[in-house]
Amino acid sequence: MSDTVQRFYEKCRFIHDLNEVQQLMEWDQQVMMPRKGSDQRGYQQAALAAVAHAKLTDPEVGDLIAELSQKKDTSVDLAADVREAKRAYDRAVKVPARLVTERARVCSLAQVAWEGAKGANDFASFRPHLEAVLKVTREIAHAVGGGGSAYDALLDEYEPGMTEASLKVTFGDLRDRLVKLLGKLQGSSHKPSQAPVKRHFPKDAQVAFGLKVIADMGYDMQAGRLDVSAHPFTNGTMGDVRITTRYSEDFLNMALFGTMHEAGHALYEQGLDPERYRDPAGGFCSMGIHESQSRFWENMIGRSRPFWKRYYPELRKAFPGVLDDVTEDAFYGAINVVQPSLVRVEADEVTYNLHIILRFELESALLADQLQAEDLPAAWNEKVKSFLGIVPPTDREGVLQDVHWSAGLFGYFPTYALGNLYAAQFAEALRRDLPDLDARVAAGELKDIKAWLNKNIHHQGRRYLAQDLCAKVTGKPLSADPADRYLTAKFSEVYGI
Repeated sequence: MSDTVQRFYEKCRFIHDLNEVQQLMEWDQQVMMPRKGSDQRGYQQAALAAVAHAKLTDPEVGDLIAELSQKKDTSVDLAADVREAKRAYDRAVKVPARLVTERARVCSLAQVAWEGAKGANDFASFRPHLEAVLKVTREIAHAVGGGGSAYDALLDEYEPGMTEASLKVTFGDLRDRLVKLLGKLQGSSHKPSQAPVKRHFPKDAQVAFGLKVIADMGYDMQAGRLDVSAHPFTNGTMGDVRITTRYSEDFLNMALFGTMHEAGHALYEQGLDPERYRDPAGGFCSMGIHESQSRFWENMIGRSRPFWKRYYPELRKAFPGVLDDVTEDAFYGAINVVQPSLVRVEADEVTYNLHIILRFELESALLADQLQAEDLPAAWNEKVKSFLGIVPPTDREGVLQDVHWSAGLFGYFPTYALGNLYAAQFAEALRRDLPDLDARVAAGELKDIKAWLNKNIHHQGRRYLAQDLCAKVTGKPLSADPADRYLTAKFSEVYGI
């Protein structure tokens, strides 16, 4: 290894390590930190963000990238690392250090304010924090975009290569397909009931059952944790991955599928190449690809018939007497009820993407200064009524339900819908390679699935851009067709149409 290459990796890996420390502080803030520590944590995050930004924008990093970019005989991995380092460097040098520290400070304060506002159903108390986050986010977007689309500048951080314009086309097509399918399902005379999953399920038994399932999926608890937070999330990588969930003793779906969802994210992080995870192209490919892993495990496995052939007897044992009068078929229908609802994380597979599309449209308007924070609750309610035919009775179930905007994650929401599209396309490729997939799932052989994902997706890291990875794994460019086929086939059977 040449001195230039060695120095390049030393600097890149140090920056990676700083980012991991930031993640650990964020996890602590949402899981363990005393509420009165919010001001201190804001200063701590700002200080660390300043250090990380200074290291990333170090002129020597730029020189190393420039020198290595000229080499023609580099390996595939080094070329990918230089490409990703250059993308991060070019982005970072456009953003003044003051904006980096300000963003870290206001987002840290906003996340604490959001938690309190959500609990108290008090958007007014959160609004000034949201306005502060929006102000610094717009400044960063304009600095990065250089006069182009502010939304594209932010979206590129989470889904490189994707644009606001292409999302409008993709989401328009997706919305039309979903509305058509939803209309057919609502017109069916056969409608499963969600009542079986809205009985009393003691929390301790939910915790134990959830841990059993994610262990069978392959989640390594020696390299991970499961905790509780106001909004479920995944943090960390490789040997220190932390997931959270939340529990309701009167609704089984919340924790069970939320835990499987976050474990899907965690399996991605634990499945990266251990020799490369600290390198610029050694981490996860994109947030859309990341989301494909969580949605795949939560829905295509966790809400499938074969899965419950294996796990329904165990679920009954875990909650003695609670489900004795519920057949496996009735339970399968209960976890696959399609019904417009107010809360995104509890939405069914058919309506979920409509929740994402409405958020995409709202944050696009916010960033373009076409919508102000004070008008957001009313705009939110109008969108929900237009898309889903219902209106949130409170802001807690409406505009305050998600943590993302308090964390400054504008441009992030579209990756959820993209994740569903990637997941369906990957699932078809998985069935091509494992034609007996349903039999394996029914036998509880979930780690065979994990091994396929490790090889084809996780270990690849960021060697390819998301859409290139999709084409490499599936043989086709990203399309809404696989998702349409999956949803139509599954729910036509569930609803008898």
